[in-house]
Amino acid sequence: MEEILPPLKEFIVDYCNRYKISHVDPTSLSLDTSIDLDLDIFDIEIDLFLADFADQFKIDQSKFTWYKYGYPKGSTRVRMIKIMFGYNSTWVKQLAQYCYKPKFKVKHLQDAVRTGKLV
Repeated sequence: MEEILPPLKEFIVDYCNRYKISHVDPTSLSLDTSIDLDLDIFDIEIDLFLADFADQFKIDQSKFTWYKYGYPKGSTRVRMIKIMFGYNSTWVKQLAQYCYKPKFKVKHLQDAVRTGKLV
């Protein structure tokens, strides 16, 4: 199984800690980690996240569009599930993914780091 590049992992953890978005355990990050569902980065925060990401890794995002992934706007239902049950249990994560289908994942960021373009 492919691992996340250490600078990318460090960027994600640092960003979440710096802006107090959510506590991220570096060992729990994988390529299938969803930016919007697992890390709680959506709406205007995702645009700021991508701008910082592109700036730090010198990524060309001129051809990037949300049409391919769907703009992550979050889900009230998922937020209530997380508040009531937490987000550590496997069944809670499965229920959240049933309610909200995330499409933008860490693997897309890693591909951008490798190619230099966010598409």
